[in-house]
Amino acid sequence: MTTPPVATGGRVSLWGNRICCLVRGMGMLCLVGGVLAGCDTLPNSGPVQSQITAEQKNPKKNTLGFKIVRITPELVSWLDEEKLPLLSTLNTTSYTPSHNDRIGPGDNLAISIYEIGDGVFTGSVSTSAVSDPSNLTSMNGVGGGPPVGAVETRLPVVQVNNEGNITIPYVGKVHVAGMTISEISQRVSSSLKHMSSRPAVVVRPVLDETNVVIVYGAVARTGRIPLTPSQERVIDIIALAGGPKQLSEDTIVQLTRGDRVVEAPLKLIEQNPEQDIVLQPGDRLELLQEPRTFTVFGASSKVTEVSFGTPTLTLAEGMSRVGGVSDGQGNPSAVYLFRFEDRDIATKLGLQIDPGQQSTPVVYQLDLMNAQDYFLAQKFPMKNHDLIYVANAGINSFNKFFNLLSTIISPGITAAWLAK
Repeated sequence: MTTPPVATGGRVSLWGNRICCLVRGMGMLCLVGGVLAGCDTLPNSGPVQSQITAEQKNPKKNTLGFKIVRITPELVSWLDEEKLPLLSTLNTTSYTPSHNDRIGPGDNLAISIYEIGDGVFTGSVSTSAVSDPSNLTSMNGVGGGPPVGAVETRLPVVQVNNEGNITIPYVGKVHVAGMTISEISQRVSSSLKHMSSRPAVVVRPVLDETNVVIVYGAVARTGRIPLTPSQERVIDIIALAGGPKQLSEDTIVQLTRGDRVVEAPLKLIEQNPEQDIVLQPGDRLELLQEPRTFTVFGASSKVTEVSFGTPTLTLAEGMSRVGGVSDGQGNPSAVYLFRFEDRDIATKLGLQIDPGQQSTPVVYQLDLMNAQDYFLAQKFPMKNHDLIYVANAGINSFNKFFNLLSTIISPGITAAWLAK
């Protein structure tokens, strides 16, 4: 039904009345059809709480088999007890400290033999008389050292073979693996006693392949670093290798000893002396450049990727770094953390996990409308590559639809008002 135009400004008034009718028609249409169906088709930053719950129960959509788990005090205690195999775990009850002075296969040794008068080696390779042997006493470990006037014979450098043996002329094979330089000197000297008068032996390593660690990865200089009786620790060896290429917070130290592999953030080792363990011969130390990050999506104040920046990080700290839940969009009772959880924790949660499978997808839910959950968030530990999602509030879709409707009809309402 069209309202008759007034006499004054008839055309303008008629146009205004038509717009009003159009607005009424659009409003009725939107209220009947749009509110019921149109709100669901509007763009969103992600699903609402009911959609996430529904998708968990729908096998066609939940092909990964993820489960939604409420964050509880018991769960937080389990996660708090979950300790990574840090470096200190290598120092178990079966740990035997090494003095880094033992000879092994691959080591090269320089051997000098001192004899008086006509000896076994006198006149052979590179001989010279000793005028002051006092400086040799500490080298071979034999009390008194070679006497003045003893003739030195320098044997060719010998290498310890795979069986741990060296070969000495006139003596034959001598087993030296696992022995110190002093012990080797005494053993060779004892083997010559029935052939030479008061023989003295000095042994020194030329190339030490046994008492070394291998350092590689994100360090200034990679390669072999010899260990000494000073008992070098992790930080010592990293310093000798020139230090890490990146900040300590972004560097992971991975230590391989035998068949065990453990790792810890370099910053954690620097701050905790018990993690700065003594290295043993054969250890392999790799520095990994791995900035730990988590991502945030949905109705938070900021959608971004965030670096940890600290050795440990809690869920509360992670949420605060992005400004928390958006006041105008987010649902504070539907904060979710997506994670591929470790097998041990998944088993405690009662989740089914296939044999050999090391992790399973889990969605942890936090209700920030519950005061207790704020305490839990302060204890809940974040892990590398965690994803936080803040669900949209249910009313948010209606608000978007209402704003869209207002944008469409507002020009018509304004024109009708001006036409009066």
